[in-house]
Amino acid sequence: MRKFPVLLVALAIPLAGLGPGAANAGAGDVDLPDSIAAIGDSITQATNADLLHFGPSFPGHSWSTGDDSTDSIASHYERLLALTPGIAGRNGNHAVSGARMAHAPGQADLAVRQGADYETVLMGTNDVCASSTDAMTSVADFESSFRRAMATLTGGLPAARILVASIPDLHRLWVAHRGNLLARLTWEWFRICPTMLATATTDADRRYALARNVDYNAALGRVCSEFPKCRFDGNRVFDRFDAANVSIVDWFHPSMDGLRELAEITWRSGNWADA
Repeated sequence: MRKFPVLLVALAIPLAGLGPGAANAGAGDVDLPDSIAAIGDSITQATNADLLHFGPSFPGHSWSTGDDSTDSIASHYERLLALTPGIAGRNGNHAVSGARMAHAPGQADLAVRQGADYETVLMGTNDVCASSTDAMTSVADFESSFRRAMATLTGGLPAARILVASIPDLHRLWVAHRGNLLARLTWEWFRICPTMLATATTDADRRYALARNVDYNAALGRVCSEFPKCRFDGNRVFDRFDAANVSIVDWFHPSMDGLRELAEITWRSGNWADA
C-alpha cells in the first residue's frame, strides 16, 4: 500500500508440515538466547496500537521485541528477559512499515550485524495488500526473497534460532468488519488493503487475494523446513488470530489486545514455550 502502512502481517500446511526445523528446535534442548531481532512490517512496529495517535509506530508495544513493561503485552523479548537477564537491552526491531518480502533480505542483514541469536519473522501482509490483484507479489518472487533472507540469517548467524509466523487471514478481517460503516469508510479513505477491503473489490478478487495469502504461507513453511534452525508456526496466526482484535484507529492493525494475542500465539509456536 502506498498511502498507509499495512497491518497485520497456509491453510494448506498441516501441523505435521512444520519441517525438520520444528523437530530439532524443542524448548528443552537449546540454550536461551542473549539477543533478539525482529524482521517484519508495521505489525511488528505496533502501528496504530495507541488510540491517541494515527500513523506512528510504537515499537515498545511490539509482540516480538517490545519492552514497555506497562502495556501488559508479554512480548517474546520480555518473556525471555524473565528467563535470562542477559538479554536485557539486546532487542533489535528491524521491521519497517510498508515492507514487502522483497525487503526481508535487507532486514536480515541488519539482524546479522546486530549478532542476534534469535530472530522472529512476520512479513507478507503488504504483498497481499497491493493496489490490485495484478500488483501482488508473485508466489515465486515471494518465496525467492524469503529464501534469500533465510540464507542471509543462517549464513551470518548459523547457531541462531528463527521463528516464522504465518500471515494473518485478511479475508477473516473483511468478514468480521464489513458490516461496520466506520471501518468501511476508514478502509476506503486511506486505501487500506484494496485487494481485500476496497468497496469496489469483487468477491472473486477477494477469493483470489485469499488464495495468494494461503500460497504465501505455504511458501513460508516450505522454505523454513529447508533450514534446521527454523520453526514455522504451522499457520497458527493465520488460523487463530481473532480479527476482532484490531485497532479502532484504522480497523486493520492489531489493537493492544491483538498484540497480546499475537505474542501469545507466536510464543506458543516457538522454541521456549515450555521453558
